[in-house]
Amino acid sequence: MKNTRLSRALCKTVGDIIQTTGGHSTLDALFASSGAPGEPPALAHHSKWKEWLFRTGQDPAVDSLQVLGNVLEEYMDTRPADAADQGQWNENKLRIEAALAEDGLRYFRLGRVLPVGQATSTQDDGQIAARLVPAKPDSVDEVILVVIQGLRRAMHPLTYRRKGAEQLRFANEYDVQDLLHALLRPWVQDVRPEEYTPSYAGKSTRMDFLLPAHELVIETKCVRDRQHAKGVGDELILDIAHYAAHPTCKKLWCVVYDPEHLFMNPESLKDLEGKHKKGNRGIDVRVFVIHK
Repeated sequence: MKNTRLSRALCKTVGDIIQTTGGHSTLDALFASSGAPGEPPALAHHSKWKEWLFRTGQDPAVDSLQVLGNVLEEYMDTRPADAADQGQWNENKLRIEAALAEDGLRYFRLGRVLPVGQATSTQDDGQIAARLVPAKPDSVDEVILVVIQGLRRAMHPLTYRRKGAEQLRFANEYDVQDLLHALLRPWVQDVRPEEYTPSYAGKSTRMDFLLPAHELVIETKCVRDRQHAKGVGDELILDIAHYAAHPTCKKLWCVVYDPEHLFMNPESLKDLEGKHKKGNRGIDVRVFVIHK
């Protein structure tokens, strides 16, 4: 694969603008689902994203223009609903387009970044579509990781639909669960929604999704308000205790959807990750925080 080097100036411009759209966990998920290679750089928020883009342009195994287009797609294609934000958005778009032009590149709708002068004919679109097909995942865990980290991107075309089509809203846990279920079904044959756990402390609980062949449970939470945000960690601690008692659960992946950024410190939920033991049983826990 022939990669395209991304200049420091371009990476800084994009990084400076993209950093304003979310916190570490939100943008970690965006970059990972966009195909950025390796682990997130261990840098401050204002430096992290430009460095990750620059590394993308240095990796011969990555199509840097594809990654860059994926990172930019939602920002470039979505006009702010609030008229007060549209002036800054237009200014930022012009900055990005100017930085791309300096590198001989141009952005096209739907996340395509191409060299200036390259045709966008039907034949060319087919070639682009072919290289956008992701590599086949090596495991079901890898499939589910891509699905979860890509939830925000999956919501985008459903929320901002063509003129006249009904827009979908993801406002509660059931909305997120339905999307997650739809994305999992082509990949996982046995997805069991609303499976009950054995009794713990006098009561049982209902897990969102059980994948019995892979001994994996997926639990979703939707942050409703600031008061609820304060209790999400406690809810997950109780869930972990319940799921540790389930005979076919060895892995628990928790998806916390926080569309309004109400959770003040999402990184604190990472403290729940790792091995949890209850008696002679144990489960491995992972936590993902997804923003709008």
